[in-house]
Amino acid sequence: MLALVEDDRLLREEIEVHLTAHGFQVHAANSATGLDDLSARIAFDLYLIDLNLPGENGLSLCRRVRASRPDAGIVIMTARVALNDRIAGYKQGGADIYLTKPVSPDELVLVLLSLGRRLKQAQTSKEWSLSLRDRTLLGPDQTQKLRLTSKEKTILLALVQAKDNTLESGVLCDLFADEDEEALMSKHALEEMIARLRKKFKSVQTEGDEPAIKSVWGVGYQLCVRINFVH
Repeated sequence: MLALVEDDRLLREEIEVHLTAHGFQVHAANSATGLDDLSARIAFDLYLIDLNLPGENGLSLCRRVRASRPDAGIVIMTARVALNDRIAGYKQGGADIYLTKPVSPDELVLVLLSLGRRLKQAQTSKEWSLSLRDRTLLGPDQTQKLRLTSKEKTILLALVQAKDNTLESGVLCDLFADEDEEALMSKHALEEMIARLRKKFKSVQTEGDEPAIKSVWGVGYQLCVRINFVH
């Protein structure tokens, strides 16, 4: 899924048509606000962002995207050709690729395909595997093994299948409503289970890795590692 942010209507439509013809699922916006509206309902893998945008500029937008979607691919496409702009795009904006206009439509397709392949390979190499049969969680290198309780497995399954891997605390508590109407329905009990899960992940993660599950203020919890299911 690709987000295109370009304020020039004709150029935006031209790029959208060309990329769609080459198999990309494109959602276009003309500003940072427009992208925020799209991101509220769509999880994007790739972003193609112009720097000269109305309102919030493209550099600031790239920085926000990188903070919220660290595994996504960001391509800046702009008329700014100065070296200091390029450096800012990479260092401050967190861009993967910096393209200067005019860009050949065919080259743009190849750039996005190449970046998409690299991201997919990187994501696959970081995937955890959850066995649904024996509640075993294997780390990315398939040698790190964690044993989960049935309740921990239930939490992970729910987070993996949730939009943006995020669920409200109340929703997670309700998963156990039929098992125990007291302790497991409380947010305190949920916090303790999440803490135990984080500790298990941390025991086999590399130093510097982000927490496997993070708290989302005012909402609940988000799963920050990729997990696939095996039988």
